[in-house]
Parts: sequence; C-alpha cells; structure tokens
Amino acid sequence: MQNWTVNDLVRACGGVLLCGDGNAPVEHISLDSRKMEGNDLFVPLIGEKVDAHRFIRQALENGAVVTLTSEHEAPAQETCGAEAEAGEGGVAEACAVQEHGGEAGAGAKQPVPAGDDGVIGFGKAWIAVGDTKLALQAIGWAYRKTLTLPLIGITGSVGKTTTKEMVAAALSAGLRVYKTYGSRNSQVGVPVTITDIDKKDQIGVIELGMSEPGELTVIAEMAQVDVAAITNIGVAHIEQLGSQENIFREKMTIQNGLKDGGILLLNGDDPFLKEAKAKLGCRTLYYGMGVNCDYRAADVRMVNGYPTFTAVCGRDGSKKVEVRLKVMGSHQVQNAMVALAVADLYGVDLKAAAESLGQFAGMKGRQQVHHFDGITLIDDTYNANPVSMKGAIDNLTAVEDCGRRIALLADMKELGPESVRFHREVGAYLGSRPIGFLVTYGELAREIEAGALKANPKLSVRHFEESEKEEMERWIAGELRAGDCILMKGSNSMNLGEAADYVCQRHH
Repeated sequence: MQNWTVNDLVRACGGVLLCGDGNAPVEHISLDSRKMEGNDLFVPLIGEKVDAHRFIRQALENGAVVTLTSEHEAPAQETCGAEAEAGEGGVAEACAVQEHGGEAGAGAKQPVPAGDDGVIGFGKAWIAVGDTKLALQAIGWAYRKTLTLPLIGITGSVGKTTTKEMVAAALSAGLRVYKTYGSRNSQVGVPVTITDIDKKDQIGVIELGMSEPGELTVIAEMAQVDVAAITNIGVAHIEQLGSQENIFREKMTIQNGLKDGGILLLNGDDPFLKEAKAKLGCRTLYYGMGVNCDYRAADVRMVNGYPTFTAVCGRDGSKKVEVRLKVMGSHQVQNAMVALAVADLYGVDLKAAAESLGQFAGMKGRQQVHHFDGITLIDDTYNANPVSMKGAIDNLTAVEDCGRRIALLADMKELGPESVRFHREVGAYLGSRPIGFLVTYGELAREIEAGALKANPKLSVRHFEESEKEEMERWIAGELRAGDCILMKGSNSMNLGEAADYVCQRHH
C-alpha cells in the first residue's frame, strides 16, 4: 500500500478507530501474526477452528501498527477515535460496523486491552468492524480504485498459477509486471494481493480462485480486471459445486468484475468455453489450437516431453512466432497461448515475449523435473484432479531414453460422490499407457490401482496407506535406480511433496 494511513483504512472499511494514531502510515497487510514486513495492518480472521483475534497482541509486538477487530471496544472515556464514514458502494457497504458496544460473535465485545504501562491497545491503532473478512475485502476494493494500471485476471479449474506465471513472463519482455505471490487467490488472498501492487508497476497479473458458489463474484468485483482469462472447466471443487455445468456458470462470473470494454479470453478448445460469449459491452477472444481461435498454436511438436510450436496471432495469421517451452506437457501450449495473447494485446513484441516465455521453467511441486544418479523425478505434487493426473501420466510417457517408468499417485480430493469413478478412470488411463510400475498412496488411490490392473493385469503395483508414509518414502528411495523415471502426483493435502524432497535428498 502506498500513501495510506490508518484513517484511510477506517474510511475504506467503514470502521471505528478505537485508539491509536489515525495518521500512522500503513504499507502492508498481514494475515499471519508471526510475519510482518513493516507498518503492517493485521487482519485477525475467524476460521472454523481458530479465531485469530487471540493473536492480536503477538502481531502488534511483531511490528503491526494497526489491527482490525470485531471482538473489542474501548471504554468510552478511553476511546481515541471517532466513527468514520463508510466507503461508497461495493463490498464496503456490506462492512458497516456493528453498533458500538454490541455483540461480537457469540459473546459481548471486550474492552481493548492495555499494556503493562497502562496504554490502551499497546500504543497501536485498533479499528472496530463488524466482520474482519468483509473489512479486508472492502479495503482491497477501495485500494483497487486508486490504481490506474490494467489488471489481467486468471481463473479456471486447472493451471491458474502456471498460466499466471507464464503471462507475467511474457509481459515482462516489455513492461514492469506485478503478479500474485504464490497462489494467493482467495477471498482473503486477493485483497492482500491488490494492496501489494506498487504504483510503479505498469500491469498486473492476478490469480482468481474459487471453491464455493459466489466466491468468484466477490473476488472479481474487488479486482475489476481489464482482461479475464479462463483456462478450462474441469471437476476441481465439484464436491462443493455439484456439476461441471455449475462450475462453468461460476467461472463465468469473473465477468462480474470485468471493466466495460474489457476482454474475456477463453480456451477455444474447451467444450464449455468454445461457444461462450462475453457480457454486453465487452469483447470475446479465443485461444487454443482450433481454427476458431484468435490466438492459435500450430505445428505442435513434443521433444522429450517439452512443447515446441508456432504461435499464430490474429485470425488473418499475419503475426507468427516460434515458441520453445521449458515446462513439460502438451497442455502447456494452451497456457502459453494465453500469455502470448495478453502480451500482444498490450503491445509487447511477440518475439521478445516468446523468448521470455521460453525461459520459464515452472514452480516447485508443479512438474518440476529433477535429475540425480541417472534418475529423473517429475515432482507434480502440488495438486491433482483427473485432468491434471492424465496430463502428468502423458508427461511421464513422453520422457525419452529412460528405463522403468514409475508412477507414484496419491488421492485426489474434493471430487464428490463420483470420486471412486474418477480415480478408476485415471487408473484405466494409466493402464493403457507404457508405464511399468504403479505405486499408490492413500485410501482413494486404491481405486487407481484397481482401474489400472483392469486395463493391464500385468502391471507391477505396490500400495501404501497414509499411515505408512515414512515406509513409503524409504521404499521409493531404495527402489529407484539409474535409468528410472518416476512421476509423483497427488492432492496437496496428501503431502507427497515431502516424499519428493526426501527422495531428492537421499540421492544427493
């Protein structure tokens, strides 16, 4: 945040300054009481298991200059601030403070505590709000209004983070780019992301996630993007949303925050997106490999699992550029086409964009390739769903000059009542491919094994339960030998990344 004070926060969220200096500068937002960057606002969120209000004192001691609170009030004679005017419209309206002295959660509000020296609030500013999450969103919404740079929003069932990174890489060939840090793409992550943007940045690329109905609308209205890109419609979070049709409808709500005259950039190869249209007043462009695409990949070739292709930009094919990627998988071609489309829309030289894109080598846990002792390990442990599982299996089979191909696959989470079917389909797909050894980890992964053996009864298999994690790690590390290529993939909650790290460390 630049040139913001505590008073600006009060106005943005419609809060009440209970105590502290309203003119104190605020530069960052922290959701973690242990981590402060300097002049931070601490936002104590109330989760299902933990209410972060209990960590306010720790946050202030660690350097926060101001905190939000929905559970405190100052005694009338000690209150230093006054009620501020609520922000105009948007999520700020939804964040009006509860009546001063009213209820907070299950019980009455508590007075703002004093330090050992008797100073109310430990000498820091406290802002009372009705709901700390809504207040955070209101602050993000208000700060977005102060920014003039264009924002590119990326959503989709699979590949959001990688696509965001690739778009940023392509744009960096000609512009100063801000991008979402990590996967900070939620209702609480996006406002923090927005407030981190520097006024010197020329363009921003932000990731917009969704795990429940209505969530993307909240995020999109806050972000107010100029280009909204949707990578695909898969089955991630189908447990919460019920069907792919529902997922499609929810993903399309990214348009609720698309500015007038903005561009909806859609995957022209996706069955749900190829005929979708932008809302009135906005333009639709398509990317992919089909002839219907405004930005199209042609002459796609895979070299040891890495894509090479010609990007054809514009329906008339007037602009072409050769692209060589350093990330594995044919699906990366579509991600790269998003990046080149955005680069072209914002005037970045396509050759320079392609060269910059070609230097992107992926991120930890997302198809990272490690070589050691003659062994190749594909670490794709960050997350998993049926589409990305099959893509990862393709990557394993595309690796040339290897001996045994080994797949270590763990449970895929949040797939709802069809979970068993999805796991068996992944297994059947693996069984039809030239893979010699399948190792499964977790209860649901047994269904992958069942599907694979039905397709290929001669496949070598080994299973480990979640309780056998350490045994599994030791067995894998001891089993691997020179010439092997192993893929590790599963949902993030299965912590398979720790197994990948263990194997790498044992062989280094």
